[in-house]
Amino acid sequence: MSRIGKLPISIPAGVTVEVNGNIVTVKGPKGTLTQDFSSNVSVEVKENEVIVARKDDSTDSNAKQGLYRQLINNMVVGVKDGFTKSLTVHGVGYKLNKQGKKLVMNLGMSHPVEFEEVEGITLEIEGNETVLVKGADKQLVGAVAAKIKACRPVEPYHGYGIHYTNEPVILKAGKAAGKKK
Repeated sequence: MSRIGKLPISIPAGVTVEVNGNIVTVKGPKGTLTQDFSSNVSVEVKENEVIVARKDDSTDSNAKQGLYRQLINNMVVGVKDGFTKSLTVHGVGYKLNKQGKKLVMNLGMSHPVEFEEVEGITLEIEGNETVLVKGADKQLVGAVAAKIKACRPVEPYHGYGIHYTNEPVILKAGKAAGKKK
């Protein structure tokens, strides 16, 4: 039995959840999100809770019960509070600027790298070296943060590049100069 799937999802004030066929729609102050779910599970809204139940005892139904329960929970949290990923840029001369809806990054290349804001995502800059990716959709926030990170991966000897703020950067040891046998 799915331990996650059997937990009810509480609906906070200001958030509405609707189920139409195999589509769940969650509306809140940060926006509207929709998710279609498998026919192996049923989704019901009772009072201030959403209950995800499986239709049979197969392994697939058990797994999908936990999956869709967590996806719907992420939607409820996203439209109420939103999600944030923080990225840090480290390097000599590396800096970030915001021009309208574009993130302009100087990353030690011959040209600045421009990244356009995606619909539903806001990019904020703290200082010259931290960018915050904010939005209601957890999957979209993570995907946009990964695309920004891929613009300049961290190199292993000096640690220059873009990485998540809470991610440890593991550096390799350089050559040992004058090492004798």
